[in-house]
Amino acid sequence: MSAAPEATASSPAAAAEHRARLVAGVADLDLPLATREIDALLAYVALLSKWNRAYNLTAIRDPARMVTHHLLDSLAILPHLPAAPALRVLDVGSGAGLPGIPLAIARPGWQVDLVDPVHKKAAFTTQAALELGLANVRSHAARVEDLRPQAPYDLIVSRAFADLATFVAAAARHLAPGGSLVALKGVHPTEELAELPPDITVRATPTLVVPGVDAARHLVFMQRP
Repeated sequence: MSAAPEATASSPAAAAEHRARLVAGVADLDLPLATREIDALLAYVALLSKWNRAYNLTAIRDPARMVTHHLLDSLAILPHLPAAPALRVLDVGSGAGLPGIPLAIARPGWQVDLVDPVHKKAAFTTQAALELGLANVRSHAARVEDLRPQAPYDLIVSRAFADLATFVAAAARHLAPGGSLVALKGVHPTEELAELPPDITVRATPTLVVPGVDAARHLVFMQRP
């Protein structure tokens, strides 16, 4: 009897619903993703749902909500990021690979490094990259402060990692000249912005509208001189 909800969640009808929701959301975000990229994003959700049953990688259990609250929430930042065909990106506190893996799927020319100190999460993202054929993804089971990258990063992103000052203190050392620190936040983080060190410039704090997510979302773009 306990297998019935799982079978329903993974039924052809449910899979078609998830695809339709993702395709509609991507269209709302004006992101021209190819069919193979849509397939890869859905395969990532399926893999995350499977691993989540044993390893508790995310509090969201429903694959339909993973589409909106993980995939679309991650992809919603893309229209605000540089359109360069090749960038070095670091996802700090990546957890189950968010937003890094969706970004790597949508931008195959970008090199995306994921760093998280929790080994089971790094193990999942390593396996996900292998199964999805994401040669542009590398996972690191480490604290960002201890990371020793081959080169600095053009973009350093975080989603639910820490407050802005902690993010900057931990990650700014890995930023390339002219690069940006980008934090995905909920409500506008007025108090956190006031706590940033004086050598950090806040370039923009655009509001995000995420299809299927009825909650405040903002980006914070920061740079160093």
